[in-house]
Amino acid sequence: MKIFHSINSFSTNQQTVVTIGTFDGVHLGHQKILEQVTQNAQQLHCESLVLTFFPHPRMVLQEDTEMKQLNTLNEKFDLLDNLGIDNLVVHPFDKEFSRLTAEEFVKQVLVDIFKVKKIIIGYDHRFGRNRTANIDDLITFGETFGFEVEQISAEEINEVSISSTKIRNALLEGNVELACDYLGYPYSLTGIVSKGKQLGRTIGYPTANIKIAESYKLIPANGVYVAKSVVDGTTVYGMMNIGTRPTVDGTTQTIEINFFDFKADLYDKVITVSLMKRMRDEQKFESIDALKAQLGQDKINAQDYIDKL
Repeated sequence: MKIFHSINSFSTNQQTVVTIGTFDGVHLGHQKILEQVTQNAQQLHCESLVLTFFPHPRMVLQEDTEMKQLNTLNEKFDLLDNLGIDNLVVHPFDKEFSRLTAEEFVKQVLVDIFKVKKIIIGYDHRFGRNRTANIDDLITFGETFGFEVEQISAEEINEVSISSTKIRNALLEGNVELACDYLGYPYSLTGIVSKGKQLGRTIGYPTANIKIAESYKLIPANGVYVAKSVVDGTTVYGMMNIGTRPTVDGTTQTIEINFFDFKADLYDKVITVSLMKRMRDEQKFESIDALKAQLGQDKINAQDYIDKL
């Protein structure tokens, strides 16, 4: 997959089949649209093209919105590449771009730059200045400029009854299993392993402390999770804590994972951890011994869940 970091950096001699959207999560509903795009591109002997935006348009147009996203850009790149998309254009969304009229966008971007032969779009897609244009306007533009428009119906999308908002809400409630069902893959966190206070090591549960660089990445609800990772080609399981470590008077959120039956120096390595199940809330214990006892029970519960997979 070729990646372009603005519309103007893209060029092609071939016609394209295009879809447009933020595609946060690249969930099962998105995948329906993207599969249509790749299939149509093959049938029409065109290249497939996804136009998306960064930052999320809502973060630009609603300045008080601190919107967390399901994917980092790199995660989105991998997901789209795995679906067989030929070209991904990630355009920097700003207020100037938002002022393009619908006709300017269609003529200057879709027709002149993308050489669009067909556009496939969701049933509720709106575009142009103040999002005033809809699917009917796009069909009219298609007739004018000579490209086909295919609408993914509400029925098709609602078959899977999925939205990025539903997935965000599930994660914020700690329901990673429901989020996984909607996404079609496990929700994951990727970061660099850094040195923490190393308390876990002193009580028999050494942890990898994961620092996530992207501040816009959504972190699920605080609590203790069953999780897994692939380290040097081997799948390893463990229990992860997301929270502030109240038993030791912590105040900032940390993400720490204790891997089972695994010993290796992970410091400064980038690892990806997939969340499988939330076992309990984070809680404050009366003593370190009480915390240690609960961690022992957590490990038993996690191993029981893993053994049944």
